[in-house]
Amino acid sequence: MTELPTTGRYVFDFAEGRMEQKDLLGGKGANLAEMTRLGLPVPPGFTITTAACRAYLETGDLPAGLGDEITAHLRDLEQAMGRRLGDANDPLLISVRSGSKFSMPGMMETILDIGLTDESVHGLAKHSGDDHFAWDSYRRLLQMYARTVLDVPDDLLQAAVSTEYAEWGVGTPEELPAAAIERACVALKQTIADHAGRPFPQNPLEQLDLAVRAVFRSWSTPRARLYRRQEQIPDDLGTAVNVMAMVFGNRGPDSGTGVAFTRNPASGEPGVYGDYLQDAQGEDVVAGVRNTVPLARLAEIDPVSHAGLRTAMSTLERRYRDLCDIEFTIERGRLWILQTRVGKRTAEAAFRIAVQLVDEGLITLDEALLRVTGGQLGQLMFPRFAERHGVPALAHGVAASPGAAVGYAAFDSAAAQRFAADGRRVILVRRETNPDDLPGMLASAGILTTRGGKTSHAAVVARGLGKTCVCGVETLTVDPVARRAETAAGAVIEEGDLVSLDGTAGIVYAGEVPVVASPVVEYFDGRTDLLDEDELIRAVDRLLRHADARRRLGVHANADTPADAARARRFGAEGIGLCRTEHMFLGERRQLVERLVLAANSADQQAVLEELLQLQRADFVMIFRAMAGLPVTVRLIDPPLHEFLPDLTDLSVRVAVGQATATPDPEAERLLAAVQRMHESNPMLGLRGVRLGIVIPGLFAMQARAIAEAAAEVTAEGTAVHPEIMVPLVAGEAELQLVRREIEGVLADVAARTGRTVPTRIGAMIEVPRAALGAERIAHSADFFSFGTNDLTQLTWAFSRDDVEASIFPRYLDAGIFAVSPFESLDVEGVGRLVRLAVTEGRTGNPDLVIGVCGEHGGDPASIAFFAEAGLDYVSCSPYRVPVARLEAGRAAVAPTGATSDTR
Repeated sequence: MTELPTTGRYVFDFAEGRMEQKDLLGGKGANLAEMTRLGLPVPPGFTITTAACRAYLETGDLPAGLGDEITAHLRDLEQAMGRRLGDANDPLLISVRSGSKFSMPGMMETILDIGLTDESVHGLAKHSGDDHFAWDSYRRLLQMYARTVLDVPDDLLQAAVSTEYAEWGVGTPEELPAAAIERACVALKQTIADHAGRPFPQNPLEQLDLAVRAVFRSWSTPRARLYRRQEQIPDDLGTAVNVMAMVFGNRGPDSGTGVAFTRNPASGEPGVYGDYLQDAQGEDVVAGVRNTVPLARLAEIDPVSHAGLRTAMSTLERRYRDLCDIEFTIERGRLWILQTRVGKRTAEAAFRIAVQLVDEGLITLDEALLRVTGGQLGQLMFPRFAERHGVPALAHGVAASPGAAVGYAAFDSAAAQRFAADGRRVILVRRETNPDDLPGMLASAGILTTRGGKTSHAAVVARGLGKTCVCGVETLTVDPVARRAETAAGAVIEEGDLVSLDGTAGIVYAGEVPVVASPVVEYFDGRTDLLDEDELIRAVDRLLRHADARRRLGVHANADTPADAARARRFGAEGIGLCRTEHMFLGERRQLVERLVLAANSADQQAVLEELLQLQRADFVMIFRAMAGLPVTVRLIDPPLHEFLPDLTDLSVRVAVGQATATPDPEAERLLAAVQRMHESNPMLGLRGVRLGIVIPGLFAMQARAIAEAAAEVTAEGTAVHPEIMVPLVAGEAELQLVRREIEGVLADVAARTGRTVPTRIGAMIEVPRAALGAERIAHSADFFSFGTNDLTQLTWAFSRDDVEASIFPRYLDAGIFAVSPFESLDVEGVGRLVRLAVTEGRTGNPDLVIGVCGEHGGDPASIAFFAEAGLDYVSCSPYRVPVARLEAGRAAVAPTGATSDTR
């Protein structure tokens, strides 16, 4: 493919590009170029590149020569349309739309009807023979331009129009007579002059120039930055600007606008899906201010345009080999295609569509694997509402984004954020959403609107965010001022009331509806009969099996109980990568550890160790049985010592009260003295991990004996056992050597007494930066490494996770210091560099070294791709994340560059 020349050029006609050139032309511009090349009915126009945007954002002004290029392409556009911008008799009108490489629906600016002035609006009215159409187009331009270019608050603009609504007793511009809209335009221009300090520009070229600058600036708005952080889109890409000749869907009943999907974006079902609105422009559909009709109705309203649209949909789906989202306009019976993109879809639709396209011969199974993500599979594992729950439906609407969401009603974005900050689940209730609602949408479990359909702003953004959404609930009236909603039957939802949304069926319930496990989870848990009943289950199963066949990276589970181990195995785990023994010391057992730590002499310590040995051995017997034939990595006790000691403050109070009341408490005084003696200023950096095993004699030996005796017992039953012992918080070779000698002595003793030698690997948990830096020497004494990325992240960043996530991270995320929390996705530049170093040096020191990761990053899709590329042998994660890790490991294996493809 020939690349477009970029040196000295910032503007390209739609006919010059291809869909692969999104870096330069933006997604919208590249797709317009592709559709033009395919011969589809695209209005003529041109694209101003992302390079121009980056130059503008860097310098604050348009790059040299851009103005001349725009003028030249505008002349070509005028010649193609046979009309001139700003002509007093028959004006050409143009639209100016943003278009970044990755779709950011509603986040940046669009201005329609540029070219209308006080003079040309009369020419448009005369030439079209429709005064209402001309003045309403001018109204749209004035409102859009004032809001996006001149920063006039929307409520002031609405007030300028609302006077006419009140006088005529109507609620939409379509219901106003032309003379009333003309008066509204006068009021809008006055509002602009009063607030912006300048009149609305009457020079069409000035309108275009300022509009282009406004679109460039919109790349840096807070809502656009917030969306990019949420979707992990880089901040330095910039947006292209697409200038296109206007075509009008608001020219009467033989005109209209709509959005079409080549398959159902909510379910993946094949067919024609979308919305259509007669006598309207595209913004009316997206804004959700008027309720649409299903796209199938277009076959009755305008059969010729419907047939043309079906042809275009088929052409685009074959070309893009994927679900396509198409915006179109019909102007007096003539079909125009305004935009296409690979459509956003729900998780359910993603899996179904990927497999459908394989069966249709459009893509391979490898490509299908790259069309779905671990994050989407995780969404499918969320609970849903129980059947026959008995809660009556409050209202019905459009099933816009599936799932089950229960939360407290919030009637604006600020309330949603406030509720979420208080730890409450939220349902955002709005008439319709707009881009300014994004913070509230992010804070909410579900979104409910009374207007709009499957292609409204609320629906599109909710699907992209994986949020449950019900739109177009016409029987519900929202009063945002009173902060309440009321149904036609008189039922009321007040702010703070519990609401339940079924985004799959489009139903709203008052109160809390009980939820049940997802059928996908039930299938993983052993319900194989679901394969015969559910297309989604079959799609998930097929893609997971292919991922398993293709992946190099093993997937183990973090499991501390027999039940967790059994579930992990059902979910596809190939072993246990982290069995945390400290979790076995909770509840009543905690007192045993406290006794061990505070024991007055070695005899008391030994007595406690014997009790713990019996309990630990029984634990390991059950886990080894559950994981028969698979490796089980047991981490020796790791947490800070203070977690097993009585609370210092409580003891101090007990002693003080006893002294004050002359009723001394000798036991409390003894414990207080012991705890004060062992008190640490920073326990996370104190007596924990390998240090415990060295400072408290017999502790690690007891655990090693429990592991060895359990392995011998289960082996005697005829079950294969593959135990591994992991030493935590190792910082240097000497620590590991000392502990290894002790463990090997215990293993040899158990083998001699039982007559059964069970090969047991001994390794180090790499969670201290010094261990990563000294990996080659440590590997001389290790059979395996396992990265504990939680502590490695804390110690590399000098962050205390429990403290910073609430106090520091919100500001860091807002400021763009982080795109995502380093505890959520691995910090590749810092922590990742330590991982790479330890992998390289560890295998230099021991070529047979097995390397895995057992921190929470082992279940994070983005981090899994890094671990595969870095050469790890396996990841370990919670049992419920095992299927996600399996899928992501497969995606990493088939991605062309070793990293999973972008699905944004």
